[in-house]
Amino acid sequence: MIILDEPYVSQLLKDTITEMRLPLLKNKTSERLGFDEDIKLLKDEEFIELLKKQKACKIYSNSEISLVWIADKLVFTGIPEKIWLFKDKLRFRELVESIYPDFSYQGVEFGKLDELDIESIRKPFIIKPAVGFFSAGVYKVSASEEWGSVLRALKQEMETIKGLFPDQVFSSGRFVFEDYIEGPELAVDAYYNSEGKPVILDILEHLFPSEEDVEDKVYVTSKKTIKTYLEETLELLKKINEAAKLLDAELRNFPLHIELRVDKQKRLIPVEVNPIRFAGWCTTDIAYYAYGINVHRYFFEGLEPDWREILKDEEKDDRTYCLLIAKKPDDIKTADIEAFDYEGFVSDFETPLELRKLDYRQYPVFAFLFTETRNSNWIEIDRYLRVDLKKYMQMKK
Repeated sequence: MIILDEPYVSQLLKDTITEMRLPLLKNKTSERLGFDEDIKLLKDEEFIELLKKQKACKIYSNSEISLVWIADKLVFTGIPEKIWLFKDKLRFRELVESIYPDFSYQGVEFGKLDELDIESIRKPFIIKPAVGFFSAGVYKVSASEEWGSVLRALKQEMETIKGLFPDQVFSSGRFVFEDYIEGPELAVDAYYNSEGKPVILDILEHLFPSEEDVEDKVYVTSKKTIKTYLEETLELLKKINEAAKLLDAELRNFPLHIELRVDKQKRLIPVEVNPIRFAGWCTTDIAYYAYGINVHRYFFEGLEPDWREILKDEEKDDRTYCLLIAKKPDDIKTADIEAFDYEGFVSDFETPLELRKLDYRQYPVFAFLFTETRNSNWIEIDRYLRVDLKKYMQMKK
């Protein structure tokens, strides 16, 4: 059963709902999308009643905005409690504490950040909202003298995005300080099947221009990525479900998007888990371009990728599939932007697969671009990592 919400519903997801005739909640987003008459939009009570009749409780949403409705309407399913195990980053750290006993973390109220004894916190560390989304409010601090400027930037950002998301999705009330993990960052789309077994649908590498930059800008996947991290990621997901079982919260028919760091000992350490959805803002569709995997269909039909067979494709040996995010610079006011040069943006890449434009006057993103990049032409991705997006922006006079 599907719940759609803003900010973005990809055509692939919309087509999958139509083809599979998936039960769809009636709300402003699903009504706006104009589904065919064959897809009945279910009112709240109809959606809930149908869910009660189904043997397997499968819920998926494209957006964390839907967590508000789920928390309010689906308490009887036990899903909201499982969601909160992950969505609250302090609770999640407590959940995996036995797996990573040497990992340091603590929670601090936003109103008490000015009083914090920054010298007492092990560095480098990451500060982020206990309930957060899309890298908002996430900063790295390597030394005590950096704290003043970071705190000022954090306060300014919180003021800018205040009210943009509901509290279940993003809240500036509480922040988490935790060890910074040096090493590659991964993003994984997976689900627990009806038996509680983890199924991995894609593994992405999150690339950064520098260690200080934690912005969502470039995600990539390739045969090498899958081969390197598949088995260890499966083992970690098994351990997480074992920990959840101890809290009587075993995960079954449960989709998720998990972000990981690879530390110096090559351990995979979770940064956060986003429940009931895959990679947000249509990012998950990269699995379709790279491996022919429709993650939505795989989840609802209980399918598992045959990674051994997929990785035999020799044509992909020299190919990396990329998702490029064109996010509005924080220091630019939306009202000052006249236009964004989408054609110029796309023309900088050898094999663009699909450009997905967003309304940057409503959300701070211009577009998402999927590309296929030859490893021998990696310079185009490396260049984009460091590009100033003002290059594509036409400002008002």
